[in-house]
Amino acid sequence: MSEAPYLAGLNDPQKQAVLHTEGPLMILAGAGSGKTRVITHRIVHLIHEGTAPHNILAVTFTNKAAKEMRERVSDLTKKYFPSDRAVIDSFPLVTTFHSLGVRLLREFHDTLGLRRHFTIYDRSDSQKAVKKAIEDAGYNPKEFEPRKILGMISRAKGDAMTFLEYKDAASSFPEQVAAEVWEKYEGTLKKEHALDFDDLLAKTLFLLKTYGPVRETLQNRFKFIHVDEFQDTNRVQFEIVELLVGESQNICVVGDIDQNIYSWRGADIKNVLQFEKHFPRATTILLEENYRSTQTIIAASNDIIKKNQNRVDKNVFTNNHEGEKITLYAGMTGYDEAEYVAMKAQSLIADGAEPASIAILYRTNFQSRSLEEAFLNFEVPYQLLGTKFFERKEVKDVLSYLRLALNPGSNADLTRIINEPTRGIGKVTMLKVIEGKRSELNAGAAAKVKVFDDIMSDIAKIAIEKPLSDTIKFIMSRSGIEAGLKEEGTEDALERIENLRELVTLASRFNDVEPSEAVEQLLETAALQSDQDELKEKEEQNAVRLMTIHAAKGLEFSYVFITGLEEGLFPHERLDDGRTDQEEERRLFYVALTRAEEKIFLTYAHLRTIFGSQRVNMPSSFLNDISKEHVEMHEPEEGGGKGGYETTIYLD
Repeated sequence: MSEAPYLAGLNDPQKQAVLHTEGPLMILAGAGSGKTRVITHRIVHLIHEGTAPHNILAVTFTNKAAKEMRERVSDLTKKYFPSDRAVIDSFPLVTTFHSLGVRLLREFHDTLGLRRHFTIYDRSDSQKAVKKAIEDAGYNPKEFEPRKILGMISRAKGDAMTFLEYKDAASSFPEQVAAEVWEKYEGTLKKEHALDFDDLLAKTLFLLKTYGPVRETLQNRFKFIHVDEFQDTNRVQFEIVELLVGESQNICVVGDIDQNIYSWRGADIKNVLQFEKHFPRATTILLEENYRSTQTIIAASNDIIKKNQNRVDKNVFTNNHEGEKITLYAGMTGYDEAEYVAMKAQSLIADGAEPASIAILYRTNFQSRSLEEAFLNFEVPYQLLGTKFFERKEVKDVLSYLRLALNPGSNADLTRIINEPTRGIGKVTMLKVIEGKRSELNAGAAAKVKVFDDIMSDIAKIAIEKPLSDTIKFIMSRSGIEAGLKEEGTEDALERIENLRELVTLASRFNDVEPSEAVEQLLETAALQSDQDELKEKEEQNAVRLMTIHAAKGLEFSYVFITGLEEGLFPHERLDDGRTDQEEERRLFYVALTRAEEKIFLTYAHLRTIFGSQRVNMPSSFLNDISKEHVEMHEPEEGGGKGGYETTIYLD
């Protein structure tokens, strides 16, 4: 019997995965091993074998991934079933977890007592509602940060906890407060006929757990379920999938433990490790052949990931060519490193590389600042994925304090920061301050405004006396911004602190200039660089990509630079407790390496200036894990880079 045409070009494990349609299946797919191809061809095979397309569900995490998968399935069905009306008129449901939740909650809204067109709160709506809930519960939002309380509630919902379960388990005072606030917040959502982002999954799970007829209806509808990026699922997502799977247990999950990099967001690696425990009849297939990268890149990434203990062993290989060695560059200073990256990218483009085929990856957002500057100086087209350094809220807030201190008439800055962080100054009070009507303020409002005035007075005094970097540090401390972020303690808050410390780094370049002139130069740098960035983004879509490694997951580039490979930076040491999750950091490095098709450049800096004194950096321990045969050292030019300044890391 001749082989079905859609199986042509698949390797043996890929074919095995496509043809295995009965019972639970786990596909452990190495980076670049064609997992999307396997899922889409498996869907085509199911249709070919007689399954109605609408009985097939495929769930993934991002809109981009779902769109790509839908397009591939559409192209394949048109190719292999060009005249089959039943196939053309029906289509598999390919969607994200949250979109699936919205679809099911709208369909069964009556069962849950929801309006069909319920409101979906975004993060900002939720924070406002939580702030009010904190006040309604009798607490002070200045003492209990709404963003932090919302984070606690969000994490609990992701862990599939109900409000009552959370309340019963609350052991600390902040958890007890969060439980009280959650109850009030839930009341607001109900009154507004609204769900927040986490409810789209939590309420879907509640629907499936509580209502048997709904569960049976959906189990009969979705006869074959596929889950992409299974290693990124949290508990609530796993339980939704588990309940959607009927007695036939026709579930196919595709994942890679080695690319589990979102534990801080609730992703649970146990979902992969214990899949066979939940589905005892499960078959596991390994996709180990990489179609993306050179043999050198695969060998180096295998060197890195095999050190992890918490994984399923697999041997990723490729039949691609050996490729170039990995280039390792150690800059004398942080700016030497940034200059090297910009010049090397410039050289690759001159040799014919498309700018968009080059990616510059870094562990944390603050590292983008010196790289952006180097790319601007060397006029290399670039596009920053994520918020540009000077457009980040915390950076803009600190610069507003600086501007207002030296220009008390700046109402735009006053409006931005008079209640940032929260001081209980309302809009009416703020308007009276702006209009010069302070005499009309009541005693309570006047006292709050005086606290702010005292802060601004202290900053103004420091700004004309001290070096600029000291002024920025002082603003971070005196304004309460740094303390608020430290207290919040989330991954996002800690990254915001790192961005502010990078602002100190930048400010230190102006320390030998007279203080008031230094302020002007920094503010001019911020304004001009921001304008140029915007121009670059609009005009240069074919540009080098600058992004964090987390943002690069799922993407691929011909040339990849991985920067800042120093102990404490990558692997990254958390600011709040100094801990490092070595296995997750190693997985992150593995993800970075496996983005590359042709060539990798690894960079770090020997020296960074810390509080005015030079210190030697230890190269990342990860560098020692790559076999020396795969690496070539690029020696710096004599005298280092041309930029003439060093990067400063601001540490406590």
